Amino acid sequence: MDADLVLFNGKVYTLDPGRPRVTALAMRDGKIIFAGDDSTARAMLAAGPGAEAVDLKGSCALPGLTDAHLHFEWLSLGWQRVNAETPSLDEALARVAERAARTPEGGWVLGYGWNHNAWGEQLPSAADLDRVAPGHPVSLGAKSGHALWVNTRALALAGISAQTADPPGGRIVRDAAGRPTGILLEDAQQLVEAVIPTPAPDELAEAMRQAIPIVQRAGLTGVHDMDGPQAFVAEQILHERGELTLRIVKSIPLDHLDEAIGLGLRSGFGDDWLRLGHIKMFADGALGPQTALMLQGYETARGNTGIATTPIEKINAAVHRANAAGLACAIHAIGDRANRQVLDVFEEVLPLAGRLRMRNRIEHVQLLDPADQPRLGKLGVVASMQPSHATSDMLMADRHWGPRSAGAYALKTQLNHGAVLALGSDCPVEAIQPLPGIHAAVTRRRADGSPGPQGWYPEQRLSVEEAVRGFTWGAAYAAGLEDRLGTLAPGKLADVTILDQDIFAIEPMEILKVQVLGTVVGGKFVWRAAALA
Repeated sequence: MDADLVLFNGKVYTLDPGRPRVTALAMRDGKIIFAGDDSTARAMLAAGPGAEAVDLKGSCALPGLTDAHLHFEWLSLGWQRVNAETPSLDEALARVAERAARTPEGGWVLGYGWNHNAWGEQLPSAADLDRVAPGHPVSLGAKSGHALWVNTRALALAGISAQTADPPGGRIVRDAAGRPTGILLEDAQQLVEAVIPTPAPDELAEAMRQAIPIVQRAGLTGVHDMDGPQAFVAEQILHERGELTLRIVKSIPLDHLDEAIGLGLRSGFGDDWLRLGHIKMFADGALGPQTALMLQGYETARGNTGIATTPIEKINAAVHRANAAGLACAIHAIGDRANRQVLDVFEEVLPLAGRLRMRNRIEHVQLLDPADQPRLGKLGVVASMQPSHATSDMLMADRHWGPRSAGAYALKTQLNHGAVLALGSDCPVEAIQPLPGIHAAVTRRRADGSPGPQGWYPEQRLSVEEAVRGFTWGAAYAAGLEDRLGTLAPGKLADVTILDQDIFAIEPMEILKVQVLGTVVGGKFVWRAAALA
């Protein structure tokens, strides 16, 4: 069979146990038709225009990297909004002031990324924003995604006052007099989000279209998108236009479970570009705002055990209904109590889950009690984890969880107990680039080398192969796509990530310096550096 694209003279790590290392790949019509030696691959190249042989010049090629957990709408729109991830409160306020100055009076100023833990742990307030944007409603999402910082004008538009009750699964932070401070936790965020104008589907599709090349330049060939139905509409628009060159597995929020069942939708419906994934639920909050649901209180606030953002009884009923209808579930769980409760539900529903092609999964799996650590592997529950969270959160985890952090972000423990790791970024909570995630998994260190040569809880470090497998085969397995993606073998979809250095051979800290030279999706380059031209 003639190939329309041949890659040769490379260090190709296929992750195929039958042939783990080759030097060349041949592709045709979007699939791999050969993985092996240079001469055979080059001899397969079709004659005529359009066919191409690309000399990898010794560079490293991997199965296409997939981010198993990100928020594509949030990411795409976020690049157009205020970046509030700053080292100080004053700098964040300066950015809000700059955006307000070029926004029509009364228009919303939106942004994301603030982290009060980096500002000395003191939560900001509505008054801070009032000083720099008195004529605009302002809404800034926290880096964790589990808190919202708004000003007085935004509170008024949402009808939030001292008399407003905390909604189920959320909390309005108040001062000593009971007045809202401007911080909304968990589901209380929805009170303001409900009054923020939403972009039209075509506007969101355009934002995504502009974001896709950035994602591909990072080396990603696919993503599992955890955002809502408006993102799904925009992704379908791109697909209809032939502009979707990134493989997307799309989750469905719990609020839309009834519609999904009523329509007879099942996980896996779609095609190789856009398909339905899991029913997404939230069991608790996050570490940063101390809303993760805990068995015991936080070291810094012994009386606080977090927030159950969705009653476990509701989750239990939803998982049973979803699995019975052929819909797999992905449940956000950060704290040890949340993870235990979710595992209890998945254990109860195991007979139903065994019939699913896609697998039930826990998103984040950040802290497990030792008694619960073997349970994901035993129950066949995918551990959807984000290695960069460990290095970003380590100081915060040590402060708020203390000795319990020995069981936090425990990637190696999950592998040792037989769980499949599906790795991602949770972008925009962390950077979109997968290489820093691989670095974090392998070193458990930040870019500056902290906390030291061995890393944070070094027993949780992965090998490079284990980390890469989590971003490739593990992500494919979680989506029921391991027969089509995740390894480089004949018959698989031709998705490849090409790097300028061999990450299996270099010193692990050097992984942060590695550059993406090319990204191939469906046998076509969607990003190519000049070195491969």
